[in-house]
Order: sequence, then structure tokens, then C-alpha cells
Amino acid sequence: MKRNILKITFLVVLCVATSCKKSLLDQNNPNTLSLEAFWKTENDAQKGLTAVYHMFYQPGGWGRWMYFRLDLTSDEGFSNSPWIELGDWTRFQYINYNFWEGNVNTYRDTYKAIFRCNQVLANVPNIPFQDASKKEQILAQAKFLRAFYYYYAAILWENVPVITTPQTPTDLPPAGTLAQVWAQVEKDLTEAAAALPGQYASATDLGRPTKGAAQALLAKALMQQHKWTEAKTALDYLVTGAGKANYDLVDYKANFRADNENNKESVFEIQFSDANKTAEGDGPNSSMGISRPQFFAPRSIGWSDGQARFWLVSAFKTEKTIDGGIDPRLRYTLFYPDLEKDFGDKTYGRSWQWNADECWFKKYSRDYYRTNEDYFSQVNNRVIRYADVLLMYAETLNELGQTADAYQYVNRVRARSKMAELATAYPAIGTDKTLFRERLKVERALELCGESVRWADLKRWGDLDSQGAVDKVAARDPDFKNFVVGKTIRLPLPQVEVQNNTNLKQNPGY
Repeated sequence: MKRNILKITFLVVLCVATSCKKSLLDQNNPNTLSLEAFWKTENDAQKGLTAVYHMFYQPGGWGRWMYFRLDLTSDEGFSNSPWIELGDWTRFQYINYNFWEGNVNTYRDTYKAIFRCNQVLANVPNIPFQDASKKEQILAQAKFLRAFYYYYAAILWENVPVITTPQTPTDLPPAGTLAQVWAQVEKDLTEAAAALPGQYASATDLGRPTKGAAQALLAKALMQQHKWTEAKTALDYLVTGAGKANYDLVDYKANFRADNENNKESVFEIQFSDANKTAEGDGPNSSMGISRPQFFAPRSIGWSDGQARFWLVSAFKTEKTIDGGIDPRLRYTLFYPDLEKDFGDKTYGRSWQWNADECWFKKYSRDYYRTNEDYFSQVNNRVIRYADVLLMYAETLNELGQTADAYQYVNRVRARSKMAELATAYPAIGTDKTLFRERLKVERALELCGESVRWADLKRWGDLDSQGAVDKVAARDPDFKNFVVGKTIRLPLPQVEVQNNTNLKQNPGY
């Protein structure tokens, strides 16, 4: 009887479905605004832009997995996770190109953010504003954010589609080249920088990109292409130009804690919050926290899926401060066996209880006030800070043959940590461009370790372009023994994207 009822029910539904006209089935959801009903007011424009910012909280990006892609894949970190496939994606062992946590999730959220930017840029120009400058700033922010996501797409996958208009489900965007991606990043950031303010008047605007943020990100994109002259020009605004007064160095530890956020060293900072201890997603009450500390904390405190390489501890201890002490940045950068002996600090309030050769990322941890981590850390991520800008400026000057001028900007960063001037500590460098570059590699590791910049640095320096160069990196990080020159310098595109899009070609070597 039950089987007959099911058969009859199925036949009835099938008949109704086949007899209904398309117009009857294609109904608008009464609980959701249609595209035609939205994008009418200034409030709609602001809501559309807010939806772009909300992408910072998604797990594929800066809420969680981006740090696996940038910090753990570099020679600064690795994964010893019992989840073998997750660890493999930090060891250049890409077997399943559709691995969600390793590849697809980040790719999806990247293009989801870009889609939202494109919606803003396509629709907001048609909305009347009482104050035209407000419209201009909304559009400038959307351009910055689109460039932000394309910058990291270029760093990770390189050859991705460049999409600048809202897509439909039937679109098959053609494959892009790395040069095309960089060109779009440059265009968006140049236009954004022209319209963004140097500072915002209201505290409610904290976290929005400024002119300085656009110039700094533009410089990063230009440096990856070795456009040194243009990169210096972009950085001039922050270092020697009109924006110089907006930035300075602050107490080092203040850059990685929930207090003193959005300080003068912050150039661009993602605003996280522990207000909603809920699930991830797009709902109005979804989590706005960062789960990096939960995944990177030592065993028994967090998931410990990401660790730091121990060579970093040795690098910090190679050179003493001017008063004979240990580089104080080590105290706020890494957990390591002698942390308590060296600085009197316990790890999350307890003595060291892990292996003697283990260390862990301390930046963005909350050990200074609690004994465990969770998925809802409120600590803002300082994506670009002024110390990075100063070291980038030194790099551009050195590459332009102005090595003597470059010293002062490295010295400024070193002085904060009571390190001697570079010429005093390493007189053999002189004005040798190569020797200065090699030292700058160490300076950036000491200052910026665990801040998601090292992978781009290795690519920019050419340290992944030849087997000889990769072998040197592998001496610090054995995972690079798996690195294949010309192939694993970029991620594979998700295979599902390649299969669904006849215009998309898989990256070389995959």
C-alpha cells in the first residue's frame, strides 16, 4: 500500500510539474529582494559594500584557511596535522585538486568576494547620492577590495580569470594570465588611491582602506613584477610624502593583540570580533572571529594543525641587542622551549610541555590573558603594517642601486628592537646590492614572521625559480624537497572549475 501511494504521489507531482508553465514556477522569493528591487538607494549601496567586507570572515579566506596557504606553505611554517591530506597541502603534495580545505574553499570565497565587488561597481554608479563624494568613496573601496582579492589570487594560483562585471550561472570566463591579473590589480588600486582619503574622520570607519593602504598594496603588486621604480613611487606617499605623518612604529607587541588595534603602525587591518560565537556563513549573526589561533596553538590548547620552523628561533638568537640581550621580537613571535627561561613567559600560563625542538606561532595568540583558544578570536589581522612598508621601501631602493639610502629604513625597524645599525652589525655588506638583499631576507623574517608575507617574498626574490635556490630553502624547510620548479610555485586550479568551464585551462604541470 505504501509503495502504491508513493507511486501515485510521484506521478501526480510529475504531471503537475510538466503541465505548469515556466512563468508559474519562476516566482520571486517574497523574503528576498530581487536584483531589480535592490540597488536603488544610498543605503543599498552601503549594504552591498558591507557584504564585500563580510567576506573577510569566511573560512576560505582570512577567517581561517588563508594562513595555511601563505604561512605554512612558506619556509616559516609546516603542518604536522593528523589530517594527512590537510598537511599534504602545505607539503606541495597536491593529489586531489578538489580538496575543499586546501584549495576549493579559498578559490570559491575569493571569487565570491570579487563577485560582490563587481555588483557594487556595476550598480552603485546608477544610484543617486546627495553627496557625490560618498559614492566615489564606496566605489573606491570596492576597487581596493577587488584588487586585494586578485592580489592574493595572483600570489596563489597566478593564471586566473579576470572578471570585472557581475557573472551569471552560464558564464564561462576565459583563462587569464598572471600579467593580466597584475594589470587589473594595478588599475583598481591606482583608481582607488586617487579617491580614498588619507584618514577617516569617524571611528566607525576603522578598517576601511585608506589612500596609504591602496598605495602600499599597489607597491606589493609592483614589487612582485620587479617594477621597482613604480613601486618606489607608490611607497613615496607613505615614507617621504604627504601620507608620512599618518604612520609610525609603535610598541612591537601592540601589533598582535586585541588592545591598541588600528594604531599608527597599521596600514590595513581586518576587523575581527568575538561578538557572535556562532557558525560561519553569510547570516546577520554569523561569526566575525578569526580561527587562526585555534588551528595554530600548541597541542592541548588548540588544534595545532600549523607550526613554525625552528630555524626561526636560531635566527632571532644569532645577533644580540645593543645591550647584550635577546632580540625582544622573539618573545612576541614564537612559542619555543626556552621562552620561559629567556623571558619568563609561560605558554598559555603553563610551563613548556612539548618537544624540545618544537616551536609555534605566537603572533595573534591570546596567551597574554587566557589559557586556551577557540574559533572566535577577536584579534585584528594587521595585513599591512608600517614596518613592512619601511622594509619594502629599503628593498626598492636597493634594487634601484640606491643601497646607501636604503640603510636608514632598515635601521628604523631594527632600532625599535634595540638592534645595532645595519652597517655596524654587518659592515661587509657595504653597498653591495646582492649582500644587502640577502640580509634583507633575514630582516623581513625577523620582523614579519607569521604575518602571511613570506610566500610572496620567496616568489619575488626568485628563491623558487631554480633547483639550486629551492635547495637552499629546503635546508631550512624539508617540505621544499617536494617542490617542483615551474609547477608548485602556484596552486592547481580546482579541477571542478576546469571541468565546468571549457575556457579555463589547468595550470602548467598539473
